[in-house]
Amino acid sequence: MGYDLKMRLWRGDATGGELGDFTVAVEEGEVVLDAIHRIQATQAGDLAVRWNCKAGKCGSCSAEINGRPRLMCMTRLTDFAESEAITVAPMRAFPVIRDLVTDVSFNYEKAKEVPAFAPTPRDADGRRRMQQVDVERGQEFRKCIECFLCQDVCHVVRDHDDNKPAFAGPRFFLRYAELDMHPLDTNDRRELAQGAAGLGMCNITKCCTEVCPEGIKITDNAIIPMKERVVDRKFDPVTWLGSKIFTRGDTAQRDEV
Repeated sequence: MGYDLKMRLWRGDATGGELGDFTVAVEEGEVVLDAIHRIQATQAGDLAVRWNCKAGKCGSCSAEINGRPRLMCMTRLTDFAESEAITVAPMRAFPVIRDLVTDVSFNYEKAKEVPAFAPTPRDADGRRRMQQVDVERGQEFRKCIECFLCQDVCHVVRDHDDNKPAFAGPRFFLRYAELDMHPLDTNDRRELAQGAAGLGMCNITKCCTEVCPEGIKITDNAIIPMKERVVDRKFDPVTWLGSKIFTRGDTAQRDEV
């Protein structure tokens, strides 16, 4: 059963803009991105919107829908009453390029600052070995589709743009944790995470976890453990002494993959 949906879409660019009112015919089972495309095809051919897969896997169509950071392709119209006007605006934490498209290049600059994976040398038989539990632990982190909704909702950069040079944000704390927890990696990123990446500025409100479309427990499984690792490294005398005596490769318990 179709109906006429009222929408308010932000129109403008880096110099400013405003919300525009639209009414569009929609059908049962459609998502917000469907309605956006229909408006683009019939009423506003110059409407700028970023999207790609329309399957919740590319992370391209991030926006703020009725004030909440969400993927347009995964937000069903049935989540709202038929009489409710749906407001779609660009992500607030990033500069607007035009309409619903924002400049997320900040995230790619932060990605460059994360030291790459540096594995231990191969064993004598040419293989590397690690426990299956360690393989499984990192799988959650690799589900990230880089939609940057967690970055958008993080108040450290959302409300304080001047923090960006010193704060990597939850997406990259996830990456720091993924690499630092890998038993075959030789880089120690804890000092960098605390210093240049600004891990200490995160006050673990879990807002990033709440908006993650992949259901990754960013706060509980990545940020808090990474904070604990940093504290252990700096203040636990046993951990500090052990780091001086042993290397990660010496202490890892490994089984053949």
